[in-house]
Amino acid sequence: MAKSSRPTNSESPLQLLYPDLENELALTRRVLERYPEGKADWRPHDKSMALGALATHVAELPRLAATVLKTDEIDVADRQRNQPAKNSEELLRIFEESVGMLMPAISAATFDDLGKSWTLKFGGRALFSDTRRTLMRTLLINHVIHHRAQLGVYYRLLGIPVPGLYGPSADEPVWPGCYVPGMKAHPSFCARMRA
Repeated sequence: MAKSSRPTNSESPLQLLYPDLENELALTRRVLERYPEGKADWRPHDKSMALGALATHVAELPRLAATVLKTDEIDVADRQRNQPAKNSEELLRIFEESVGMLMPAISAATFDDLGKSWTLKFGGRALFSDTRRTLMRTLLINHVIHHRAQLGVYYRLLGIPVPGLYGPSADEPVWPGCYVPGMKAHPSFCARMRA
């Protein structure tokens, strides 16, 4: 008998649609923990966003997602830009506050809530509209992953160790047996895994 694609009474939208959300937020926290003090204005190119603005934007994205869940629209022309975080402690405080707004909102959301449309405007003009369900994936999860990867490039260029997220990084080899806290792996095994 084929499994039904309809949710059971025990499956929440969070469990069914976004089972990866908590892990992605935890990985994002690992990246934000590396934010360097005194480098907020640094940018790898004139056209690039400054490190402080980019990292603060990443930290605030869960708050934006909570706003999507609680409102029908926002007009970003009316928003006040926050100052970039000065250090990792301030950045993590912003992130934890944002996650603290998101998790109760998404945990309480019903399938009907997520099926409703939401609109982003600028100066009264609609920039885009989509369902909240889709926007939780694109405006939150995919958006965070995109900018988190940018932060990894910034960190690499600044000589800041880049955390391994879905696998190893040059700074954190996480292959089985190569990165186990408190244990040493056989060097030839690690060399083969990295090759």
